[in-house]
Amino acid sequence: MSDSIRQQIVISGVGGQGVLFVTQLLAEAAIHKGLAVLTSETHGMAQRGGTVLSHFKVGGFSSPLIRPNQADGLLVLKDENLAQHGAFLKKGGWAVVNSPKDLQAESEVEAAWIDADTLARQIENAKSVNLIMLGYALAQAEQAGAHQNRLFCSLTEIQEVLEKRFGGKPKMREASMRALETGYAACRK
Repeated sequence: MSDSIRQQIVISGVGGQGVLFVTQLLAEAAIHKGLAVLTSETHGMAQRGGTVLSHFKVGGFSSPLIRPNQADGLLVLKDENLAQHGAFLKKGGWAVVNSPKDLQAESEVEAAWIDADTLARQIENAKSVNLIMLGYALAQAEQAGAHQNRLFCSLTEIQEVLEKRFGGKPKMREASMRALETGYAACRK
C-alpha cells in the first residue's frame, strides 16, 4: 500500500497483560495493509507479572529494536512502566498510559491517561486492559487527524483482525470487541 508509512511503537506492560497479543494484532493489521513489519520483545517467561516490552515497527526498517527517543508512540499498560520506558518516546510522539490518575506532574512524557483497569472491571473482563488501551489509542489517533499520522491503522481494521482471529469463537470475539470498543468510547467522551 503506502511506502510512506513508517512508525515505531513501544508497548510496555507486565506478564499476563497481553502486550504480545496487542503487538500481534497490530502486526496482522499492518500485513493486511501490505506493510512491512518488524517486532521484537523482551519478557520473563518464567514469571507472571514481570516486565514485558515489545518493539513494533511498520514500514521500511532494517532492525526490530527501537532506540531511545525514536518511538512515535508508547502504549503503557502498567503506569509504573512509564518511568522505565518513557525514554523511548521521541519529542512530539504520543503516549497512552493505563493509570487511575493523571501522572503528568510526575513524568516528562506528555501522555493521555485512561483507567483501563476500572473499565475492565466494569465490563466484567479483567483481562481486557490491553484491548481497552488499544481502543483508546485508536480513538486518540483518529481525533489527532491524518496529518499527525498517530497510528497506521483504524478501529475498523483492528476489528477485522479480531473477527478473523476469533471468527469461530463467538464468546472470545464478543468479549474482545467489547473491550476494544470500551476503550474507543472512553476517549470519545
